[in-house]
Amino acid sequence: MAAFTFNDAFMKALSGELPLFQAVFLRGLCVTLFLTILCAALGQLRLGFSRMDWWLIALRGLCEIAVAYLFITALFNMPIANVSAILQALPLTVSLAAALFFGEALGWRRLTAILIGFVGVVMIVQPGGEGFNIYALWVLAAVIGVTVRDLAARRMSRAVPSVMAALIAAVMVTVAAGVASAFIAWSPVTGASGIKVLAAAFFIIGGYVFSVSAMRIGDVSAVAPFRYTSLLVALVIGVVVFGELPNTIALVGAAIVVATGLFTLYREGRARRKIRAAEVFK
Repeated sequence: MAAFTFNDAFMKALSGELPLFQAVFLRGLCVTLFLTILCAALGQLRLGFSRMDWWLIALRGLCEIAVAYLFITALFNMPIANVSAILQALPLTVSLAAALFFGEALGWRRLTAILIGFVGVVMIVQPGGEGFNIYALWVLAAVIGVTVRDLAARRMSRAVPSVMAALIAAVMVTVAAGVASAFIAWSPVTGASGIKVLAAAFFIIGGYVFSVSAMRIGDVSAVAPFRYTSLLVALVIGVVVFGELPNTIALVGAAIVVATGLFTLYREGRARRKIRAAEVFK
């Protein structure tokens, strides 16, 4: 989570130096190259998937394209801690969407936590307030995109390696950014901006590798709560690097979102353990 947040910080630092599409395209080239090497090393560089898996992979990639544009645009125009705080609503939106569209069980406790969590999101966004930034709505749109992406990933068969799915999405984002950058004026890549692009690529690759390793080694219910550490990292980076600090209302809202998200993850883990126990004693 720290690696992903440092990637965000370096992309934000590129604001005003490189156009968005150029920055995403250059970073995407580095990420695609590394993930290709990683897939080959793991023996996962294959494309023989079912038609349904390909539809889900394509949907996931399209969501990644939309999320990259919405998220980085917002990152260029608002405090990094606020962006990170809104993103913490993801466990809530994924749980709600899974219940609505896939019929997954959602008890009254988790539903209440989700509703309270959304109140926290409103406190962060503060619509109509003096500090309101229209780009907060772009982050909310990105949250919807990530939710759809994650639900698509849930429906993929086990025949699709997670790193291969990430590689295909990276290729789609890079190609889309490359096409879009062909219609804008590129800025010269200075030594400083080049280092920032490479650093962003380095950290996002680290985020991929560490998150996949954690999910493969650790239990999901134990690993998932650590996603909230990104908010702490974003707060420190925002203050130290960018001189940004969310106001008190936004900080309280962020605390509410984190608390309700942790409770939701706890209830989901408990429900999964009950299901596994019931299957064992059948």
